[in-house]
Amino acid sequence: MTDNLPPPEATSPPWSAPTKLVVGLTLVAVTGGMVVYFRSILGWLLLAFVLTYLLHPIVAGFSRLTHLPWRASVNIIYLLLLAALVGSFTATGLVIIQQFQSLIVSISVWLTTLPEQLGNISQVYTIGGVYTLDLTQLDLVNLGQQIIAALQGILGQAGILLSTIATRAINLLGWMLFVILLSYFTLADAGQVPDMVNYLHIPGYDYDIRRMGREIDHIWNAFLRGQLLIISMVIIASAILMNILGVRFAFSIALLTGLARFVPYIGTFTVDAIIFLVAFFQNGNYFGLSQWGYALLVLGLAMLLDQIFDNFISPRILGQQLGVHPAAVLLAAIVAARLLGLVGLVLAAPVLASLRLIVRYVLRKMLDLPPWPDPETPPPPFEIPGLETLKSTWRKIRLRRAPKG
Repeated sequence: MTDNLPPPEATSPPWSAPTKLVVGLTLVAVTGGMVVYFRSILGWLLLAFVLTYLLHPIVAGFSRLTHLPWRASVNIIYLLLLAALVGSFTATGLVIIQQFQSLIVSISVWLTTLPEQLGNISQVYTIGGVYTLDLTQLDLVNLGQQIIAALQGILGQAGILLSTIATRAINLLGWMLFVILLSYFTLADAGQVPDMVNYLHIPGYDYDIRRMGREIDHIWNAFLRGQLLIISMVIIASAILMNILGVRFAFSIALLTGLARFVPYIGTFTVDAIIFLVAFFQNGNYFGLSQWGYALLVLGLAMLLDQIFDNFISPRILGQQLGVHPAAVLLAAIVAARLLGLVGLVLAAPVLASLRLIVRYVLRKMLDLPPWPDPETPPPPFEIPGLETLKSTWRKIRLRRAPKG
């Protein structure tokens, strides 16, 4: 019997409660220090994780469809992704440079006509035959000269601004390549690495760990599939609308409109202000409207499009799966942008929802309450508005065209 016992030197004594406390606090302090010290790359690491998470089902489906090995499927998908990134980055850069140059020309033309416009405004106006508004007392010409001097100084720095934008674009491209490379190496071995949730085993907490993993997976699925789909639809719809209205810089405005969806309230207000200013300072429009009329028309239709997405499309795609208030997302976006930059701004909503889930679990455990008060329910199926109607219509067309007999 004694032959089966481990030798004395192979046994390990259990840690005491003070030792566990000291080790736990040390780990928390070291983790916090590393997060603060490496916060400049933490956002990009998080983005690499998100990209891996997003591409995993695509690679799996491609591998099943083509019967190719896992690594070969990963190589093909990432080559396509890299080609799309470089192509879109090049095309976007050319469009932005052309529209930036067009903006400079438009501002220069507007400055040349500004004194004449201010001179036409300096008149005496009678309102309703009772009230008189005398603008001749205002020194609008001097005000115009100050505006011209200020804007000419800004235009003189346009070359420096353009070079700064190009430098930051190259830096952004470098970080994006880093994210793709890190995601590639992670996903290339994903088929050989066991699921971390199933691999992790803590006696008594198996259900909690798996339940937490499923809940967080639902949150990120809702965001990655729903929010990214909505943003893509917003960009396409906004680009079409701006081009129909003849607004300049339609592509840039569409991109800003899509990115504004990440920042509730402030993002939409900022983009609406930009749309109004661009339409107002645009030289002419094919509707024959005045500057004010054209700007108000464009702003009204842009706000109408935003309301359509907010009230009809977004609720059907996202629903209440994240479970966080837009005001909380706004605050989280400001804090995350300060800590992690653009990546933090983009991922503020799912990170906040995940932290909310974890904090609720911890608080209920500390208060000796059941950590999962509600029974687990499967997430609602992901649906694209109108997709089922299109599928049904396509099936009917195929049935009609099918040979009878």
